[in-house]
Amino acid sequence: MPEKNGNFRPRRPANRSPRRDNPPKQPAANPRDVALAALCEVTEKGAYASQAIDRQISCVHLSPEDRRLATSIFYAAVENRLTLDCVMAPFIKAAPDPVIREILHIACAQILCLDRIPDHAAVDEAVKQARRKKGQSVTGFVNAVLRGVLRARDEGTLARPETEDPIQRMSVTYSVSRDLAQVLCDAYGPEEAEKICAFRSKEHTQTVRPNSMSCTPAELEKYLTAQGISFTPGAVPDSYRCTRPGALAALDGYRRGLYSLQGESSILAARAMEARPGMTVLDACAAPGGKSAYMCEAMNGTGRVYAWDVHGHRVDLIRAAGKRLRLYNLRPSEHDARKPYEAFDLLMNAVLVDAPCSGLGVLADKPDIRLRFSKGELAELLPLQKEILANCARFVKVGGLLVYSTCTILPEENQRQVEAFLRENPQFAPDTGDDWLPERFRPLWKDGMLQLLQHRDGVEGFFIARMRRKCL
Repeated sequence: MPEKNGNFRPRRPANRSPRRDNPPKQPAANPRDVALAALCEVTEKGAYASQAIDRQISCVHLSPEDRRLATSIFYAAVENRLTLDCVMAPFIKAAPDPVIREILHIACAQILCLDRIPDHAAVDEAVKQARRKKGQSVTGFVNAVLRGVLRARDEGTLARPETEDPIQRMSVTYSVSRDLAQVLCDAYGPEEAEKICAFRSKEHTQTVRPNSMSCTPAELEKYLTAQGISFTPGAVPDSYRCTRPGALAALDGYRRGLYSLQGESSILAARAMEARPGMTVLDACAAPGGKSAYMCEAMNGTGRVYAWDVHGHRVDLIRAAGKRLRLYNLRPSEHDARKPYEAFDLLMNAVLVDAPCSGLGVLADKPDIRLRFSKGELAELLPLQKEILANCARFVKVGGLLVYSTCTILPEENQRQVEAFLRENPQFAPDTGDDWLPERFRPLWKDGMLQLLQHRDGVEGFFIARMRRKCL
């Protein structure tokens, strides 16, 4: 069982701005009720963790302190779900009501994962919450389970995975699906796989970069300082890692288009395109538009950046980003990147395929992925990635660049996809140029491919490959 301040390290992600279609805010709420409602969305409705907690927080009145409490409790419960199940199992004889089960997870997460909540407060609040939700009859059960957990913790007898199976042990210890533990062990070996599963960010930050057409790095630094935002330079040039996340998208500077919120690895994928003024480029799977925006700015408003997405509502996100940033060379449209588009054949100076993927490069930021990953879903992704890459290659002109990227870390989605593409398309070859890549990452650049790992490299896990068309 991990120590309280070891593997149990809850995320405190940004509280994003509420969506316009959110219902009117209600009277002040209990932060534990907010965490419970969000957790039920994730476990019963399959909601994404970040969206669930943002949605629940946005429609109630909470003080800043209570917002942080609700968010911390929620993420502690999601991130450590399988471990908490194991800990509570000796004290539960029959499966409880789903709502009671989530109340127990929330309380147990407070007891084992969070330092600032007294044990008695976690237990008392859970009992009160159970009474409000399901009546007096369940309060004795909730109290008994949590007192049992407290007793076991104090005696050093918290339950551990009782199995000789190393995959199952890793799954329960780090609250990842068995399938995820297996594929990571297959790809990286048990020792490195455990490091990937165990990694938690010590402090949540959000990365911003200036809109190079309207704001210099120095001007952005001055603006952030004036707004009381603490920041440090990122690993990518002209990027800044900011604390106080959640405030950045609400500031007037964001609305005026002075800067964008974009992960450093995502910026690297856009840099790999080496977009220059006057070029014609395609971002084939572009939503929400961060990479397209970077390329528009790199081209100083000239040329064309065509930005596709298969879903109309996601194209709206790209269009909104272009309007906010005043990117008049951006051309968003709804299109399936698997399908031919003859007007673009051999037209593009560069094409970016940021393919749909399993998202395993950002496990520390999206804990629901840890639980939901399955080999079946991976098997569905692989042919989709291959189809998109093969189709989009036809748009690259002779001498032009094809960039393939993902936010995952599995070889079958990354290196093997690129190697298979190059075997089947001899008119393309790896492009090994590294001028676009910051010096610190160049030792990782091999045969025109880059694999970043979150726990090792300090940025989001990402894969980037560059290929150039030699001939027709």
